[in-house]
Amino acid sequence: MPVRQEIHEGLVPVKVYTGEMEPAARAQLVNISRLPIVHHHVAAMPDVHLGIGATVGSVIPTKRAIIPAAVGVDIGCGMMAARLSLTANELDEQSLKKTFGQISRDVPVGFDQHRDARDAAKHFRKSLTRVMEKHPGIGKRVGKNSHWAQQLGTLGGGNHFIEVCLDESNRVWVMLHSGSRGIGNAIGSYFIELAKKDSMKNNVHLPDADLAYFPEGAKHFHDYVEAVGWAQDYARANRAEMMELVLDGMRRHLPSFEVTDEAVNCHHNYVEHEEHFGERVWLTRKGAIRARVGELGIIPGSMGARSYIVRGKGSAESFHSCAHGAGRLMSRNAAQKKFSLQDLQAQTEGVICRKDKGVIDEIPGAYKNIDEVMANQSDLVEVVHTLKQVICVKG
Repeated sequence: MPVRQEIHEGLVPVKVYTGEMEPAARAQLVNISRLPIVHHHVAAMPDVHLGIGATVGSVIPTKRAIIPAAVGVDIGCGMMAARLSLTANELDEQSLKKTFGQISRDVPVGFDQHRDARDAAKHFRKSLTRVMEKHPGIGKRVGKNSHWAQQLGTLGGGNHFIEVCLDESNRVWVMLHSGSRGIGNAIGSYFIELAKKDSMKNNVHLPDADLAYFPEGAKHFHDYVEAVGWAQDYARANRAEMMELVLDGMRRHLPSFEVTDEAVNCHHNYVEHEEHFGERVWLTRKGAIRARVGELGIIPGSMGARSYIVRGKGSAESFHSCAHGAGRLMSRNAAQKKFSLQDLQAQTEGVICRKDKGVIDEIPGAYKNIDEVMANQSDLVEVVHTLKQVICVKG
């Protein structure tokens, strides 16, 4: 049976979809529940863990207001997956190693970017110019010569990844995880600071300064809605661009194939206007995906662990949401201190990936058990496919 608990220490309850939670994350959830703008309750997903201001793995419905720090700085971060006509018996170790190298060359990772602006960037240029004209501070954050157009179709760093996986029937999938890159960070951090300044100027009492919010009608509210919408669209396009690059790279070393299922492309760090419990609210999913009835989503495990393609059950209590992944069990620094290169090699056995000190912080042992996460949300989603990676390219 799924594990549940409720916290009643604020203005609204917090409904938690796990029995285990770090004290600091619990305190953050209580802080959120004390905000007068929160509607009905706060939901905490099974992968819940400490974030900045708002907890990662939280779903926050707000009435006529948005909390920029709850959306965060990796606006529109999410997943994309596509099933191919290839099967496991068409793969061999040599071709997979070549494919790993090809993807690593074709998709810029970390701080790298494309040499030229991507064609898809043309769609975003006019609307971004409008946003930056209203808020020159965004442009200052990314520099006079913004590289957002060259970063479209790039992976970034941290926990972002590209994987080639096999499902339960040994069919090949491509799955990747990324967001809105440097421009999303610039937009998010700029408006977070504006919200804090507005709250101080208006003497708004907050349990945490990072929970500063823009109420509808406030000076910057509509500008933020426009900018965050732009970044969410950019993030979705970024994943689609990468998917094309990955598929093109795979075609150079693997037998001919087609994409057999429509790709799933879902955010797990974003805000949308939705209706829940009789009220139109701004719903922020910070480390959570939408799981309406019949809606497909992607829940990745950690580097070396299983991942899942799921179908939503439309749970009202979770605001039609579910977990976005395994969720961190420990900080990056703690993981680097606890685990060795031998641990990394053992925990990623059978996966073609980096196995150096630079990715020890992403070792599977630094994350929660994905199977426990899935068990605690069996009433939120049903598993459609179970994936296990054979290639993992880390950011």
